[in-house]
Amino acid sequence: MQQLISFTTDYTRYVLKGGTKFYAWMGSLAVLIVGMMYVFYLQNTDGLIVTGMTSQISDGLYLANLVFLVGVAAGAVTIVFPAYVYHHEGMHKVAVLGEMLAISAVIMVMVFVFAHMGRPDRLWHMIPPWGIYSFSSMLGWDVMVLNGYLILNFICGFYYLWCKYSGNPINKKWFIPLVYVAIVWALSIHTVTAFLMANNPARPMWFHSMMPIRFIVTAFAAGPSLIILIFLVIRKNTKFWVDDSAIKLLTTIVQFCLGIAIFLTLSEVVVELYARTEHANGLYYLMFGLHGLTGLVPWFWSSLVLMVGAFILFLIPRFRNDFKLLTIPCAMAFVGIWIEKGMGLIVPGYIPSPIGEVTEYHPSFVEWLLVLGIWAFGFFILTILLKGAIGIMLGEVKFGGPAVAAK
Repeated sequence: MQQLISFTTDYTRYVLKGGTKFYAWMGSLAVLIVGMMYVFYLQNTDGLIVTGMTSQISDGLYLANLVFLVGVAAGAVTIVFPAYVYHHEGMHKVAVLGEMLAISAVIMVMVFVFAHMGRPDRLWHMIPPWGIYSFSSMLGWDVMVLNGYLILNFICGFYYLWCKYSGNPINKKWFIPLVYVAIVWALSIHTVTAFLMANNPARPMWFHSMMPIRFIVTAFAAGPSLIILIFLVIRKNTKFWVDDSAIKLLTTIVQFCLGIAIFLTLSEVVVELYARTEHANGLYYLMFGLHGLTGLVPWFWSSLVLMVGAFILFLIPRFRNDFKLLTIPCAMAFVGIWIEKGMGLIVPGYIPSPIGEVTEYHPSFVEWLLVLGIWAFGFFILTILLKGAIGIMLGEVKFGGPAVAAK
């Protein structure tokens, strides 16, 4: 118990110390979080009418970010799998950082669920077995597997840090099997999220069995892209060194998964539009517009250009091997998939409606600020988790020793 109290105290003291750059970063995130709390108050006092969602389009930016962030959380397995299954030395050194990212991403997903509820006081209906929607709703299953993934990563990540902090050996008899369970569980969370959409026969754009495959390959492209960017920031701003081999392996994973994602997207375009029926109207509206309405057309083509452009840059050795230039295709892939999962998938699934209504969706200021604030909240938590984890792995935070001031 004394070690546990000491761990919590030393961890907290370490993450609260930093230089001007650290405080400026955390302060900027705090401002956005305050803005999020304000618009969340507006949404819960005035209702979802303050958003751009309507009876025809009941899911917008909130669900889009939820779906995307589930992929980011699942993408953390691209570190853990090579580290523990293939014993990749470079990945093993940073595996716990991937688990910290997964924890932060899942927390953000939960907050987006909370924002999307409209009536937060009814959130308990999502909790099995008491909630009336816990097992009958696919969203209830999604929340359940996400909570399981959060618990698994929390136990694995902080147990590893605890052993490093206290100097105790890792009990591999239960730790390694738990890591393997977490690896399999990572695939399940995005599969269930895909079923959340694919089990809607009234929405032809989602109603196909390839949806889980598309979700997983985009997850393994977007997640590692963000991880690479984070690793490069860590290498530049901390004493902790991420091996080149880890970044190069993640780059290879992004390159292949992004290529598969583009192939699946273009295959769907050919299948749907070659012999066009009314079931292809959602995709046709997304690509070219429908009945003079073209609100989502720029989003689709922007996403496609970013994803294809990133894939081409990944094929060029200069961009792939130069870590300064590598940030460009990683950022392009991340943003392109974010658009594809939101304005390119969630929203057009509702257009046209099952009775043929064509209603466009325009996110309101409340939605944009709430989304931005939730992302800021997630990065706030991620910064704390990564900073503490790096301090422990560097030996600056350890049992019986003073926490060294962080830069």
